[in-house]
Amino acid sequence: MATDERRSAEGKEPFVRFDRVQKSYDGETLVVKDLNLDISKGEFLTMLGPSGSGKTTCLMMLAGFETATHGDILLDGISINHIPPHRRGIGMVFQNYALFPHMTVAENLSFPLEVRKIAKSERESKVKKALDMVEMGDFGGRRPAQLSGGQQQRIALARALVFEPQLVLMDEPLGALDKQLREKMQFEITDLTHRLGITVVYVTHDQTEALTMSDRVAVFDDGRIQQVAKPDTLYEEPDNSFVAQFIGENNTLDGVVHSIGDGYALVKLENGEMIDCKPINVSRPGERTRVSIRPERVEFNKDRLHPDAHTLEAEVLEFIYMGDIFRTRVRVAGNESFIIKTRNAPDQARLEPGRIIEIGWLPDDCRALDTGT
Repeated sequence: MATDERRSAEGKEPFVRFDRVQKSYDGETLVVKDLNLDISKGEFLTMLGPSGSGKTTCLMMLAGFETATHGDILLDGISINHIPPHRRGIGMVFQNYALFPHMTVAENLSFPLEVRKIAKSERESKVKKALDMVEMGDFGGRRPAQLSGGQQQRIALARALVFEPQLVLMDEPLGALDKQLREKMQFEITDLTHRLGITVVYVTHDQTEALTMSDRVAVFDDGRIQQVAKPDTLYEEPDNSFVAQFIGENNTLDGVVHSIGDGYALVKLENGEMIDCKPINVSRPGERTRVSIRPERVEFNKDRLHPDAHTLEAEVLEFIYMGDIFRTRVRVAGNESFIIKTRNAPDQARLEPGRIIEIGWLPDDCRALDTGT
């Protein structure tokens, strides 16, 4: 079972619970496998994973648009398996906005209130409040086609919030926006939902988006949660090779566990070099392992190398200027895709291809993981 999988954030009673949930479309292949996940009230949890990993299916089961093949989904302690979507009281935001083109902005927001038979005077008040929340108060009379993509997404968010739901589901809501607007909307959405105390379940395949917005992230692969944790924990302490590779950029070196003791695993790399690592999911000598080191934890400047750092010889293959950082690709221990990231600073060397350098990192910055096979 993945780390923290049955624990809600900060030990609170779960507001949303997936209890041994499975989903199959053909009665044979499971696209969601024994999902156990608790989400606290007011938490912003992101389901992150590649296409086909099961994350969107989980969101659709929570919304009521898909039915679980096995298991139970609970909302505030009540099973919602047999409650239709319109009676679950859940707000939804989609990538394609799903606004009614023939209605004005105000009419789009009023629609979910009309469905709930809320009086006209109260509807008008709630629509105005929702539009003001997303800074679109002057746009009530316009139609969706008269709005930019960012404005349409704000309206879609306002429509999901207008009836004051306690839970909002978002399925790739920023995927259609350009990079700059997407980053702006990320902060607007997290700020607004935290201020309102709304529980959010967010689906994306964008790791940067997940790390930026979330209180916790559930990383999916092959229908299972591989790890669920706070963003910094996922990045700094991945549970397995999949999480290490999927979250951020990551260097790997293959080897064999030579010994384990005193909190470290001594790993023999394929070129014969020995390095110490934190043993994560290796347990015995002779076991094959894939060592994980983040590019920004690798140093090549001798004046900055820690006395306890491991050092290996490397050949510079490529140097890329990226504005705020330098990205250097080197060959080390048989790996020709090993990356070093350094900040762009006046005293930072620009390495020429063909140069032989000494690189190093601390034992606590590398982790002995599974081989990923």
